[in-house]
Amino acid sequence: MPALPDPTGERADETRALLALVLAGGRTRPLRDLLDHFGSACHALAAGPRAWQAAGLDRQQVQALGTAAPAASEQARRWLEHPRHHLLGWGDDDYPPLLRSCQNPPLALFIDGDPACLWQPAIAVVGSRNPSPAGCENAYEFARALSASGLAIGSGLAAGIDAAAHRAALDAGGATFAVIGTGPDLAYPRRHAPLQTLVAARGAVVSEYPPDTPPRNGQFPARNRVLAALCLGTVVIEAAARSGALITARLAAEAGREVFAVPGSIRNAMARGCHRLIRDGAILVTQPADILEGVANLAGELAGALQNRLLTPIPEAPGSACPAPTPPDPDYQRLWNALGHDPTGMDSLIRRTGLTASRLSSMLLVMELEGKVSSAYGCYTRT
Repeated sequence: MPALPDPTGERADETRALLALVLAGGRTRPLRDLLDHFGSACHALAAGPRAWQAAGLDRQQVQALGTAAPAASEQARRWLEHPRHHLLGWGDDDYPPLLRSCQNPPLALFIDGDPACLWQPAIAVVGSRNPSPAGCENAYEFARALSASGLAIGSGLAAGIDAAAHRAALDAGGATFAVIGTGPDLAYPRRHAPLQTLVAARGAVVSEYPPDTPPRNGQFPARNRVLAALCLGTVVIEAAARSGALITARLAAEAGREVFAVPGSIRNAMARGCHRLIRDGAILVTQPADILEGVANLAGELAGALQNRLLTPIPEAPGSACPAPTPPDPDYQRLWNALGHDPTGMDSLIRRTGLTASRLSSMLLVMELEGKVSSAYGCYTRT
């Protein structure tokens, strides 16, 4: 996926207009329809109250668009000035394809980190905020193994299972992203601020809420639908009979994703939610390989979507012993030539190709999805 454009000129105008639509609040369906109809946030905002009403915006949304909210808007604009911060809108080509197809997708995502991470095949690892020691160990071991296999790990940055999953992915040198229920600049719980910073640096922290949005109860079930939709499947590791993790699992099933559950002792109250999921049709898993097998088909669909975004493969490179899995772009050929059968780090690839880290990450992801490149601990090799 190409790097997001520099926030100047036309792009800056589009970002400001999209921000105004986000800050209007209310139902997102009419706002998405407005963007679809006018083709850009700038045109949608310039269309005026009659067009807004015709698209289905309610009175509060129309008033919000007609009268700027300078404090919130200025704070969000300041947050977006950081080079690692992005606002990815519904009309953007880089909006994650799995999220686009879910029920009630967000109008936009505030992202601290790399937006390309959200195109990577991922598994959501969720569960209790107060797990047993064995539950934490299972979450860590499953997430570490899945990360080592090339999958990103998605979770909610909550205490317990979520935190163990994020740390496992970081320790494995893999990608991880967190979908949070506050603004992207706030950590909840607060003690997870250092972990949130690490996740943003190695992957992405994602929120549909503007900067400085405090935690509110209704926002956490809402964020679960985003997490479930962004991932190929959701694995639940310890959950009580009434648990937020079960909401994520239900939303994953409604979005057409696989749901996996790790069984536990019948005497463990934290296993009752998992047992109920298995009774209701979730796939019982005892090892990470069970999950990899279960998501293979949907991973292929994601690979197809990414290839459509980045064009199609080209034939074998002259003189190469292996087919070069690259679109008709000299940058891909340059990257293929720079790769070898010994692990090569990103810094070396940048030096050898002259390409940016963002561009290389997108290209390497395509090659990984094709099965022509493997990655481990931040290094890449031909397969």
